Amino acid sequence: MYYAYKYRLKPSDAHREELDRHRDICRQLYNHTLYRLNEYQDEHGDLPSMATLRSELPDLKKWWDGLSDVYSKVLQTVVERLFDNLKGLSKLKENGYAVGQLKWKPPREFRSFTYSQSGFKLNKKGGQTVLSLSKLADIPIRLHRAIPDDANLNQV
Repeated sequence: MYYAYKYRLKPSDAHREELDRHRDICRQLYNHTLYRLNEYQDEHGDLPSMATLRSELPDLKKWWDGLSDVYSKVLQTVVERLFDNLKGLSKLKENGYAVGQLKWKPPREFRSFTYSQSGFKLNKKGGQTVLSLSKLADIPIRLHRAIPDDANLNQV
């Protein structure tokens, strides 16, 4: 059975600023990827694949300074998020709803980023459980219930 456990982070002010900076970089990448998607569609007449836009990430890191500060799998999930939103719009359109296009995300509407598969680990440091996020920090976490021993953490 699949369980989705939710735990509260207890970041310091410095951690909070760094989390906000990473979130904003992810938002900017989402908006840039949306721009590239629309540009590709105008040039070629059809939508690019997710792999096409993901393959642009290494080149983007060369000229976009802040992008290399964010863990690569997080950047890939931002591209996935865009395509998940497109899939949701197409499902609504198939069901007869009048839908428009995806819009750029302002800071107040982009509230999270996802580590999937790798780049995170739960550790005990000094009696406190911390969530170690790659290229970010070790952030204290409040475990209000124990994580089962047989649990497999898939994403954060």
